[in-house]
Amino acid sequence: MDTRPTIDRFLHHLEVERNFSAQSLRAYATDLRQFEEFLAERGTPGLAAVDSLALRAWLAGMTERNYERRSIARKLASARSLFRWLHKRGELADNPAKLLRTPKLNRTLPTFLDEQQVTALLTAPDCSHWSGLRDRAILELLYATGLRVSELVNLDLNDLELGRGTLRTLGKGRKERVLPLLPSAVSAVGAWLACRGSPPRSRRGIDGTVRAVFINQRGSRLTDRSVRRLIDGYVQQAALNCHVTPHTLRHSFATHLLNHGADLRDVQELLGHAHLATTQVYTHVTTARMLDVYERAHPAAKTDKQPA
Repeated sequence: MDTRPTIDRFLHHLEVERNFSAQSLRAYATDLRQFEEFLAERGTPGLAAVDSLALRAWLAGMTERNYERRSIARKLASARSLFRWLHKRGELADNPAKLLRTPKLNRTLPTFLDEQQVTALLTAPDCSHWSGLRDRAILELLYATGLRVSELVNLDLNDLELGRGTLRTLGKGRKERVLPLLPSAVSAVGAWLACRGSPPRSRRGIDGTVRAVFINQRGSRLTDRSVRRLIDGYVQQAALNCHVTPHTLRHSFATHLLNHGADLRDVQELLGHAHLATTQVYTHVTTARMLDVYERAHPAAKTDKQPA
C-alpha cells in the first residue's frame, strides 16, 4: 500500500464524501504529508507496515521539537482518521492508532465579540458601492446564522428563501440544515443581490451559470481566504482591538443567543453540531461572563476582596 496515493485517496474522500472545507483539507494534507515524510525517513515501506510503535515515535519526535500539544493532538487525529478509514474499508486488518491517547489539552474558551463590537463591525462597510453591499451582507449572514465560512462561500442562489426568511446549507458530513434569517440579514442580502450581477471588474457581467451568492469583483465565487481578508480590513476600520475571524462571529452568535436565554439544544441545531458536548463550551463562556459581572458588581464580592 503506497503511502502517497493512499493519502491522496483519503483526502479525496474527505472532500467529496465528507464535504470538508478547504481549510480543513489543507490541515489534513499538511499533517499527513508530514507523517509521510517521517515514514520515509524511517524506511517504512508503506502504511500497512505502520504499527503503534511507529506512531508513538512520530509523536515523541514532535514533543522533542517542542510542538504545542494542540498541534500534536491535531496531527494524531489526522493520522487516526486515515487509519480508521483504511480499517473500515478492509484495507488494513487492524487500526494501529486506535489505542493511542490524545495529549491532554488545556481547555480554552472560544473568543467572541460583545454586542457593541458586533454592531461596529457590521456597520463598517460602505454600502454606497458594490463591494460594500456584498461585505455587509456577508457580515450580517455570519452573525445572524452562525454559518461556518466554508458554508457561507458555498451558498448558491437556490439556497436562499428570502421571502420566507430562511437559507439552506450543507454542513460537515453533508448534513443539511435550514436556518432562519433576521430581518436585517434579509435586507442586507436583498440589497446585495440587487447589484450582484454587475461586478466592477467583469466586462460582461455574470450570467445564469454563476450560482454563487457571493462573488469577487471578477464574477467568480468568493473564497474563504478572501472573506478572512475583508474581515481583517473591517476590524481595523472599526478600531476593534482584538483578533477577529469568521469563526469569531460564529462564537459571538452562539454566546449571545445563550446570554439572551436560548435553549442549548436549539443552539446546537443552529450551529450544526453533531454532539451537544461541542455546544456546551458556550455555557462555560456565559458562566465566566456572569462570574465576571458578579465580581465587578456585587457589593459583597468587592468587600471580600479587600485585605483583612
